[in-house]
Amino acid sequence: MSCLIVANSILSSPQRSKLSTQKHPLPLFSSLSLHHSFKTSKPIAPTLLKAPFCRIRLLARASLGETDASSEDPLPLVGEDSAAFDLGKQSIVSWVYFTLILGVVLFVLDVVWIDNSTGYGKAFIDAVSTLSDSHEIVMLILILIFAAVHSGLASFRDMGEKLLGKRAFRVLFAGLSLPLAVSTVVYFINHRYDGVQLWQLQDAPGVHQLVWLSNFISFFFLYPSTFNLLEVAAVDKPKMHLWETGIMRITRHPQMVGQVVWCLAHTIWIGNSVAVAASIGLIGHHLFGVWNGDRRLAMQHGESFEAVKNRTSIIPFAAILDGRQKLPKDYYKEFIRLPYLSITALTLGAYFLHPVMQAASYRLHW
Repeated sequence: MSCLIVANSILSSPQRSKLSTQKHPLPLFSSLSLHHSFKTSKPIAPTLLKAPFCRIRLLARASLGETDASSEDPLPLVGEDSAAFDLGKQSIVSWVYFTLILGVVLFVLDVVWIDNSTGYGKAFIDAVSTLSDSHEIVMLILILIFAAVHSGLASFRDMGEKLLGKRAFRVLFAGLSLPLAVSTVVYFINHRYDGVQLWQLQDAPGVHQLVWLSNFISFFFLYPSTFNLLEVAAVDKPKMHLWETGIMRITRHPQMVGQVVWCLAHTIWIGNSVAVAASIGLIGHHLFGVWNGDRRLAMQHGESFEAVKNRTSIIPFAAILDGRQKLPKDYYKEFIRLPYLSITALTLGAYFLHPVMQAASYRLHW
């Protein structure tokens, strides 16, 4: 399960709403509507005059993140409908390319980094381990190195894409981040019980169930790479998405929330200093990601992001409770989609494959 979490943090084409494709939808809509209305030679019916102005008012309030108190319906989307997956629009060729690229990436990763006879992964871990005899310090250093590369490349994404192109930059981003993530995960698995034991709750009634449920829920927040897999592999041209539905209605930064939940659950279960150090490092990295992510989305999407920001929240359910986010009556349908069903299957699979993941990590001797 740890592997999938860090992989999600590394690798982040639903349909866009019509509003998100226009930089300034309100002035354009209002000018065209009024021009058409007043140019007609026939008398203007009250309903025809009322409809455009009503729509303009909704758009204006949407741009401010306000809800319409007189309506039971949520405001029109400014961002994208996340997790939308139309099987009929999928290209078989694209998914064949994705499968081939994934196989090549995993093969290269094994040869260049994981396999101790040919790769540099063990040498990297050994080099970092010479900096301190403390497993806690080494754990924090590994997370810091990964965070610096991952967030650093993300911060310079616009510049990198202009220099290299979107697909080439995506390859560079994943090529540097993925090995560092694997090293961090393997080190955590191999040394998670080497720290100072602070508490022991594994035999306490209900703790196993609580930890299992928390981890399961955390994966529904750690979702982004399941919604644009073809872009992750650079089969489709990568984009910086502005999601607005599904889990985004609960929190604007689901990956951070999912990471916090995962860390707390594992720290409660393991209960030692290495788990605490790993949690501090990962949570700190994702809290920085909240600020950095909002900054980058504001630069990319401008007023559209401000509208989404005003009617969403970082803290889960906060925007819903204070009335800035109004859930549709059929909100549950935003989760009954293939990407979320895939998350459910992968989460259950990761749970049952924990012994396999642990055995593979031990054989590396990192």
